Amino acid sequence: MLTLENKQAIVEEVTTQAVNAQSVIAADYSGLSVGDMTALRASARQAGIYLRVVKNTLARRALADTEFDCMCESLAGQLVLAFSPVEPAAAARVLTDFAKENDSLVIKVVALRGKLLEAADADRLARMPSKDESISILMAVMKAPVEKLVRTLAEPNNKLARAIGAVRDQKQAA
Repeated sequence: MLTLENKQAIVEEVTTQAVNAQSVIAADYSGLSVGDMTALRASARQAGIYLRVVKNTLARRALADTEFDCMCESLAGQLVLAFSPVEPAAAARVLTDFAKENDSLVIKVVALRGKLLEAADADRLARMPSKDESISILMAVMKAPVEKLVRTLAEPNNKLARAIGAVRDQKQAA
């Protein structure tokens, strides 16, 4: 049985995670075995996700004064909360990948930066590029016009070199 001090500590810990999180996902884990839950925790830890099973009343208190208070009304049943502090899509990636292999894990609530999303949006959120992927896409987009300009400016010299090479080959063949 949890004492009042333990409950307050749990609420404080979850509140701290919620304040620092960019997204929070609540998933129903009923039916998962202990081994499956251990595997889920390990993959979450590896991805930098804070995963916690909390009583719904304590979760509501913890989320009440954060930007994720929109989730409070939707918290019902046996839920595990996944907080994603660095990348918004990290928790969605971990939980959707795990849910594909285990039918017992069902995503119920998704909140992204204080906005409540549909549970089906977890898959879309999981497909979002990571921060590093986004930066590489942006750099490729920024680099493309410069590369095209350089190729365009170099083309007259390349044409001249090809023409001189063709004349040389023609004279050698004769």
